[in-house]
Amino acid sequence: MQTTMTQLAPVPTRRDLEGKVAVITGGTKGIGRAVARKLAGRGCNVAVNYFRSRDAASETVAELEGLGVRAVAVRGNIGNKDFHQKLFDEVASAFDKVDILVSNAALGIYANVMDVDERAWDLSLHTNAEALLFCAQKAVPLMPPGGKIVSMSSLGSTRYIPGYSAIGISKAAIETLTRYLAYELAPKSINVNAVSGGFIDTDALKIFPNYDEMLREVVRRTPFGRIGTPEEIADVVVFLCTDAARWITGQIIIVDGGYTLT
Repeated sequence: MQTTMTQLAPVPTRRDLEGKVAVITGGTKGIGRAVARKLAGRGCNVAVNYFRSRDAASETVAELEGLGVRAVAVRGNIGNKDFHQKLFDEVASAFDKVDILVSNAALGIYANVMDVDERAWDLSLHTNAEALLFCAQKAVPLMPPGGKIVSMSSLGSTRYIPGYSAIGISKAAIETLTRYLAYELAPKSINVNAVSGGFIDTDALKIFPNYDEMLREVVRRTPFGRIGTPEEIADVVVFLCTDAARWITGQIIIVDGGYTLT
């Protein structure tokens, strides 16, 4: 039974986002990089935030520029509230505006709820949920009407996953915050949504306890008989960043290959 798809989907050639500017946190690896590629392929200039790997950032910027757009990388810990102003100051300096914010960066410590300590709690809440709030607050003043904010959630926001407690709670906070932002920003013609991905083939999940066992179970329960790819999540994120999604706001879009049907 097939469990992964190794071939990347082609970068789209339509240029319907020409001249737009996107900020993607955690934008140099996995889902974030896939989103950056697809946005750039549609003509969108991109600022990617990263924390650790300068090499990955340089490679990402070069790839995006190769698609005919302007791209910059801004290093900093998105879980540190003091960094948010620096991030958007650099984006404003490079591009003058922000049309799209993709809050993708995520961190967490795997632990059952009775083992969660202050460090695990703070890491997940600050990097995952708090970053969405304060990045939105910094991005919105730079957004013209028609702006888009998309955050990343997961199935652990609504169902039990062993060892996922602090992360799952932070994802639930993201979903609630998405609805509040959507309502309050609608008068500014800004759409706010979240994408809740199922089990996706990324390096981040390979450190999950009992990864192999979980992979087998997910493949068994998923109607398509495989796990998802970052490109498949990115397709939905990018759709929500286009004018075709202008009547969608405050929604949590589940992208899991039908896993939650069983």
